[in-house]
Order: sequence, then structure tokens, then C-alpha cells
Amino acid sequence: MKKIVDQLDPIFQPESIAVIGASNAPGKWGARMLNHPLRTGYRGAVYPVNPREKKIQNIRTYASVLDTPGPVDLAVITVPAGQVSVVMKECIQKGVKGAIVVSAGFAEVGPEGKVLEDEVVAIAREGGIRFIGPNCMGIWSAAGMLSLSFEKAPLPGHIAFVSQSGTFGGVLSEIAVTKGYGLSKFISIGNQGDLCAADYLEYLAEDEDTKVILFYMEGFKDGLRFFDLAKEVIKKKPIVIYKAGRSAPGERATQSHTASIAGSDKIFDAICRQIGIIRPQETVQSFDLAEVLAHQPLPKGKRVAILGSGGQGVVTADACASLGLEVPELDSDTVRSLQESMPSHAPIPRNPVDFADSARTSMEEASVVEKLMSRDYIDGVISNAPFNTAAMSTILGVVGMPKHLVDVTKLAIQGAEYLASLPAIYNKPLITLRFHRFENDIVLDILKGAGIPVYDTPEECARAMHALVRYAETKKRYE
Repeated sequence: MKKIVDQLDPIFQPESIAVIGASNAPGKWGARMLNHPLRTGYRGAVYPVNPREKKIQNIRTYASVLDTPGPVDLAVITVPAGQVSVVMKECIQKGVKGAIVVSAGFAEVGPEGKVLEDEVVAIAREGGIRFIGPNCMGIWSAAGMLSLSFEKAPLPGHIAFVSQSGTFGGVLSEIAVTKGYGLSKFISIGNQGDLCAADYLEYLAEDEDTKVILFYMEGFKDGLRFFDLAKEVIKKKPIVIYKAGRSAPGERATQSHTASIAGSDKIFDAICRQIGIIRPQETVQSFDLAEVLAHQPLPKGKRVAILGSGGQGVVTADACASLGLEVPELDSDTVRSLQESMPSHAPIPRNPVDFADSARTSMEEASVVEKLMSRDYIDGVISNAPFNTAAMSTILGVVGMPKHLVDVTKLAIQGAEYLASLPAIYNKPLITLRFHRFENDIVLDILKGAGIPVYDTPEECARAMHALVRYAETKKRYE
């Protein structure tokens, strides 16, 4: 039997695709599945298949996949449910290597649909074709530069997102992209007729582009195998799962959405804790945690230093403590060293460290962060992101760039670059906070380019550090 990588690479890195059920009608799935790869940089051959059309979007169209002139790695099937069995047989005859069944009307609609789904699965397995779906919304693969789910390709990155909901998963992905988070894969898995969550976990564990595996799940059809695999995968990659269907109404809704049985939420939570799977409580939070896990070093312990003005530092300290993180008081040597960089009226830097809202340069802030990172009893730092006054001036309507703002921008860039270098030097995580966001802020671009996340609230920063600590503890447990 082929390894999972050999089975699924033709789906995620196809050299050619056939869109079966392609259409000229805007809004139809057959039109979307043809539009998206053509407009988002896919470099392989694309064959529209529709027996009633000569051309679709000015591309020669074929009556059957059997008529396409070249080999087909991936078939994207959008025909009505009752026709999918016939199409799958033709794909097998053609030698197609993998498929995505977008078509709905299968197990999610009831017993008759389940019979159709079982028939398609039996045909595909006998013919050696693995497929995603049915009742799904396609994929994004950075490795294949293939987008079937998005009109605009996501940012390439290191988070693989596997979603049991197509529409909701797509919306979450777009929110993640607006935050600057990149995706290696997006997979809308639908009913899991053939390929199930465990198959994707096994594949992504071997995917070099993926550093963190993130799931949105409503129910598992292969739960035992999934969690057995997770015990091995977690040793080398973090797994984050947002599990829906926690309540009775939510569990009921999953059954009609993707033909899933949600199961006991308490049991699921206990299994995740036992294995070390990170389970966020909010959907968007899932990407915040995945981003920091993909890019920041793991801490050796849970002792956190905080740099933040006034109430910001207090709230961050409370948020850390509520999650079980430690905010140790700084020793006298560290206090004396920090006071050299602090204004005279600032409070004694005990942790949190407070500049007392004084004017300071980003270089001064970065210097404080480095001193904190250099201490053996500090495992990670939460700090302000350097502030770029010039970026704010564009919001205030300042025309041109006065000389003093040019100088301030240079200092802000220097401070950001200095700050960005510290996690690699000390092998400790750095998480930053910025309440105010401005367009074209080069400081934030520098931090993000170095893999340093920038969050909007103290609570988000604390949760991110907590995720790093939890995964570090999990890895130690398996050593």
C-alpha cells in the first residue's frame, strides 16, 4: 500500500487538474472551482469538463475526463450527487490520481444520501483513488500554488488548517490572513467519506511546509486512530483543535451539517489534555495560538517578564497568573541594571517593568527586553511592540515627512530590528502587544517578518505564552 504522502501529494501538488462540472454560470460551484485556480497563480494544466459546452471562460472544454488530452492528477468534481459514481468510474479509467468531491447531497441529507456516499467510496477505493469530501469547499495548498477555496490566494505560511466546515473555515482563514498569518494548507474535509481527519493528520505530520496543525472539528469518524496518531505527531509538531458541538444544541446541529456525531465533550477534553493537544475556547484564538507555536522558541519554564506601561502591565500580569504562568520579582542586580535605562520618575522595575508612560525610544525598550531575556530565571518576555510615531502622523494628516519624524522612524526601525533578533540569540520566546495599528507600519512588518507575533490585548499575549509553555511541557513529557 502506498504511503499517505504518495497518496495525497497528487491532491496537494497536482501538475494537472480537471474540473468536472465546470460552468460559465457565475456563482455555480463549477464556475468557482475553475475561476479560483486560474486567477490565483496555479501553474499546471487546467481542463474544464462539461458535455454541454464547447468553451468555458475561453478555455476548450471536454465532454468527459476521458477526453482530456493529458494525464490528470486531480479531479475536482462538482456534478450533482447522483452523477458522482459515474464520474468516479471515469476518473479511475482515466488514471486520475486523486479527487475532491465538492458535490453535496450525500450522508448529510439522510439515509438515501448515505447510500450514495457509500457507493462512491467503494468505487474510489476499488480503483485506488483517495478523495476529499463529499460536501466540501476545496483546498488551498501553498506547495502546489493551488486555491480552490479562495478568490485571492492566502499568504503562504506554516499553519495547516483542516476544517470540517467549508464556509466557516474559509471565513476563519480570511480573518487569519488579515492578521498576517500564513497558511501552508487549507483543507475543507466535508463529510469525510473517504479521507478522514486521521489521514490529514498523518499527511501533515510529514509535510515540510507545516509547523503547526490546526483543526476545526465537529465530530470524528476515526477518533481512535486519530488520537493514536496524535500521540506520535505531537512529539514533533503542535496540534491545535477547536472542537464545536460542545452543547446539546451544538451537537444536534453537527449531525445535519457534516453527518457527524460529536460525542462527549468532557471525554474529548480529557483526551486532549492527556495527549497534549491544545484546545482553544474561541475560534479566532485558534490562529493566534497556532501562529506563536509556528515561530517562537519554546520556553524552558513558565516564568514570564513583562514590559508594559501602567495598567497594561498590571492586566498582563493578571492574565498570566490566571493561566498558571509565573511573573517572578526581579532580583536586585537586574533592578539596578534596568534603572540605568529607565526615567528617574519611573517606578522601581520589579516585574512588570513600567516606563511610566515616558517618552522613550524603541532602542531603550529593546535594551530592557534584552536584559530581561538574559536572566536565567526568566523563560520568556511579553513586551510592547516598538511605536512608530511617523506611522501615526499619517493618520493625523501630516503631509510629507518632517526631519524629526524621519529620525524617529530610523530609531524605530533600529529598535524593531534589535528586538527581532533577541529570540534567536537567547532561545526564548518574545510576544508583543500593540493597541494601535497603522497602515504601512514598517515596525510591525519587521516583527512579523521575524516571526514575532503582535497581539491586540494583554489577554491574547498571555494565552500565546501559555500555549508555548504547555507545548514545551508536552514535549518534555514525551522525551
